[in-house]
Amino acid sequence: MSVRPVRLLCVALAGSCLIGGLAFAKTSHHAKKAATPSGPVLVWRGDVTTARGVVSDVADAWAKGGHGHIDIQSFNTASGLDAIRNGSADVAGSARGSNGSAAEAGLVFTPVAWDGLVLITHPNNPVHGLTLQQAHDIYYGKITNWSQVGGPNLPIDVYAVASPGDGVEYSLRRLLFGRGNQPVAAPRLYVNTAKLEEAVTLDPGALGASTLAGVSRNSKVRALSIDGTAPTAASVANGSYKLVTPIYLVTSPTSAHAAQAQAFVDFMATDAAKSALRQHAILPYQDGSELAAQDSSRRAAILAEVGARAVHETTAPLPSTAAPIAAPGATYAARAAAAPTSERTLEAKQALEAKREQEKLAAASKPSLKGVQGEATTVDAAASHGKDFTRVTSAAYVVASKSKGSKAGAGATYKVGKGDTLFSIAREHSVEVADLRAWNHLKGDSVKPGQTLRLSAHQ
Repeated sequence: MSVRPVRLLCVALAGSCLIGGLAFAKTSHHAKKAATPSGPVLVWRGDVTTARGVVSDVADAWAKGGHGHIDIQSFNTASGLDAIRNGSADVAGSARGSNGSAAEAGLVFTPVAWDGLVLITHPNNPVHGLTLQQAHDIYYGKITNWSQVGGPNLPIDVYAVASPGDGVEYSLRRLLFGRGNQPVAAPRLYVNTAKLEEAVTLDPGALGASTLAGVSRNSKVRALSIDGTAPTAASVANGSYKLVTPIYLVTSPTSAHAAQAQAFVDFMATDAAKSALRQHAILPYQDGSELAAQDSSRRAAILAEVGARAVHETTAPLPSTAAPIAAPGATYAARAAAAPTSERTLEAKQALEAKREQEKLAAASKPSLKGVQGEATTVDAAASHGKDFTRVTSAAYVVASKSKGSKAGAGATYKVGKGDTLFSIAREHSVEVADLRAWNHLKGDSVKPGQTLRLSAHQ
């Protein structure tokens, strides 16, 4: 009987968010009893940032004007576009435009606002700003520690929402890399920006992307300046803040409520709607004609500054495992497989491969957890008794019982090679990751080629 090692992902927090976020956060906005709506209930679905900054208060103004109700179902961009295609929603919100795919060919993307794309970190982080080049290099995996950008000696924990499932991520990567589906060195994945923001508030080393509308009133995160310019309503409007994107409402001419949905889109240009947008640091699209005129040149200037160029984006789905987001190239597997070869990305890729192996074994086995405390145990089909299990801990590995000759002896050491991770080393030498950390005084799970590790407590 053998027990295969199981790697509990270092992104446990992200995993819990992936599970917890699968249920739509529904918020229905109804007109006050004094107002009698004459229109039908319209269903809006889309990304959280568009819901918070663009749709929520405008929906209230729409209802107060007697036009009807808007049922707001916020999740992410891909869910909204899918809902428009299958007819379960009348209007979708998106922080990106159409990707040109056949699936989106029948949808109408109408820009209704301008919002700033904002990089956020923990408020205790002493770094207040980045250059465009630094932002590019962090996401690309060239910069991995805050000390490289004037901060403390602390790893940069890049948090992300799968792109292009999320319009914010898609638009940011299109600005920094020339294509929205650019793989980046960000192994911590979340279902939407709301969950990402929550995680950033808990991690002093975190870095993630949201929008100005989403974080302008959130004192629990710090919005970083870019090239010395802070993201504000004024800097977005005058074009001095460079990371700006249009926000879209998406409709379908085949919708059962197509006429009413278009009426809501048209309502975004009214004074009542514009006033609601400005309360969230959002610039109404019609008021940003200069931004629209300079959009192409601004994008070209950003790419020139970071040494990138615009790339034609494929719309065909990349090979992937099952994902909670139905969008081409939006899965962790697709991005990790093609991401830049930084140490962080290499570890993430190896963790993914280990997870795949564990899932295959789990599918072919009949596990028993009798007498075992913990989780993430995979056993052979022959395993059926508690005595066959060893202790399960949160340190990421369950170590199989082996002959004494295979275990690391007192005083044994190991020199880290290229491609090694703390988890693969623990598995190879039948020790636990938590013990490796303690014996070598490691604060995290990162190891570097050439580093010598102790394999026992006795040296």
